[in-house]
Formats: sequence, C-alpha cells, structure tokens
Amino acid sequence: MSLMQYSERFLNFVQQQLMSFQADQELEHVVVYVARSGDSGSPTLEVVGQWPNSDKVLQPVETDAALRTPSSNRRWYPLQEGSILLGVIRAERVPSEEEWPESLDQRLQAISTSLANSLAFELDRKRLLDQLDDQKEQISLMVHQLRNPLAALGTYAKLLLRKIGPESEHEDLVKGLINEQAQVNKYLSALDQLSQIKLPQAENGSNRLLLPPLLPTESFITVKSLIEPLIERAQARANLQGRKWVSPSQWPTWMESRSISEGVIAEIVANLLENAFRYSPPQSSIGIEVTDEGICIWDDGIPINEEEREKIFEKGFRGESGLKISGSGIGLALARDLARQVGGDLKLVVNPSQFNYSLPDSGNAFVFNLEPK
Repeated sequence: MSLMQYSERFLNFVQQQLMSFQADQELEHVVVYVARSGDSGSPTLEVVGQWPNSDKVLQPVETDAALRTPSSNRRWYPLQEGSILLGVIRAERVPSEEEWPESLDQRLQAISTSLANSLAFELDRKRLLDQLDDQKEQISLMVHQLRNPLAALGTYAKLLLRKIGPESEHEDLVKGLINEQAQVNKYLSALDQLSQIKLPQAENGSNRLLLPPLLPTESFITVKSLIEPLIERAQARANLQGRKWVSPSQWPTWMESRSISEGVIAEIVANLLENAFRYSPPQSSIGIEVTDEGICIWDDGIPINEEEREKIFEKGFRGESGLKISGSGIGLALARDLARQVGGDLKLVVNPSQFNYSLPDSGNAFVFNLEPK
C-alpha cells in the first residue's frame, strides 16, 4: 500500500497526533511507520508522518545505519493489534543524560494505542475495498457472460414468433418471452452499472437495498408501465398453477405519473407477488388492487397466525406456513424497508375486504400505503 492509498482521514489523524508534540521541548523528532511488504516481499516500515513536518525523505529503517546504534535518547513504541505488529512510532528526544520523563513515556504510549486502533480500521477498510473491487470485477464478468445466451434466447423467440404467425394462439406466450428477455436485459444493464459506481449510503446509515434502478437511457416511465409486466407475469404464473388471478379493477391517476420512487414501488410489488405465489395455498386466488391510497396484493388463503403478523417483516423470519418451502425470509423485510424509504409503509391486513369491499372477506392482504397511516 503506497502512501497515496491511505485515506485522508487516517493521514490527518496521524498528523493531529504528531502536532500534539509541537509545544514539547523534550522531543526532537517523532516518526510514525506502518509495516508492509516491500517490493522484494520482505517486511519493511513505511513512513506515514513525522514531526517536525519535513519534505526530507527519510531512509528506510532497515538501511539507516544510525538507527542500528542503540541510543538512550531514542525509543520505539509498537503499533499492535493483539500479537500483530502494524507499525511503530520512533521518538527521538533532545540529547540528555537524564532518564526519560515518565509523563512523556505515558503520552507516547497513549498515542501509540490510538494510532494502532486507527491503523487497524484503516487496514480493514483497505481490505474491504479490495474485496469490493474483486466482486465488482466478477459481477462485470458474469454480466458479460450472461449477455450472449440472453441475446440468443431473444433471437430464438423472435424467430419463433415469425414462424407461428400473428394468428397463432401461442402468439401472446412468445411475446411474453420476448418481453421477459428485454426485462432481464435491463436488470443486467443496471447490475453492470452498479458494479462500476460507488453506491450512496442511506441518510440513516443503513444500506439501501434497492434492486436494479431505472436506467438513465429510459424514456418516460410511469408506475403503471413498470407494474403491468409484473401483472402479466403473475397472470401467466397463475394460469400455469391452475389458480385464479384477479387484475386491478382500476388505474388511479397517480399510476400514470413519474417520480423518483416508481422503480422502488415496482420492486415492492414484485416482492409481494413473489411472496403470495410462494406461500399461499395452491388452490387460493391471488390478486392486486390499486386505489388512490395505495396498492394491495391479496390472497384468499389461510390467514397468517396472529403471533406472526408482525414478525414476518423481520429479516430471516419464516412463518409456520413457509418452513417447508425454500426461501430466504427477506422478501417482506425488504419490501417494508423500501416502502418506508419512499415515505410510505407496508402492513398486513388479515381481511382483504378491509382494503376494498370487493375483495374476499378472509385471507391476507399486504397493503402498501403511499403515506403511512
């Protein structure tokens, strides 16, 4: 790690600690070193700060003959994390025959402890950044490798559509495949972008769990245009499973507008639909209803146990009905987090008709309100 690779915060902290000796008449020179592997692979000590501050380049410790000569006016203070030596402080005092002042020794020991802790965090930061860079590179490679077979699937689907003709009963099915291929390609493009940029952190310090965002190259996009493909996919899935599917009875005007959160709303809906299909009984109906107040994903299956109705929003929690079904237990937690990040909320209503009188009187309804009630 070259000097330029240390964070500005760490280097400033080192300098602040060194400046605390500015009024000290007993010290002549203080140098902070960090242990690292040299060009030949052997360990070496790299200077990261010195007082008084100077542009003079110091000789490496291992080649400085003067440092090999013992001196009662020189002391070394290790920067350690457990048994691991991270670096060292070299303190040179003004030549004197007297013993080192105990107060000065205690100050240097305290500073060495502070610098050791800061350096440990700095090295962890560098290690994590290196891991992140490796992961980004792997993601870019995976995206590149996936594009070719995905493009081939799209080509085959278009050829199939041309072959069956516009009058075929399978036309909608093939068009659905083409649309899904285009949608997955957008996700890959977004994933590729995420691997190349530094993601912002949420203001509250928690990690934003947004899945692929809208691409800047997209034309005008509305909430409705993003949710419609999800509804088509849900309709096809319900037909395949032999269960009833109910589409929205209306499209409120807010669905036609564009906002910074339309991609988030679509992701919430996608998670709720996946949850409904995965955990509701096979014979139960599933549907989506949209009103001026929000969106409801419902089923008329067995109501969720009362003691689990809030726990299901906790990350990793899986209710009794889902113990025998594969899953991670993060879908509902993610959906609620996203809802609250855009100023809304997500709640469970064990009676879909409470959201809309036309819905079943029994079952489960996950209601996403645009503004929390």
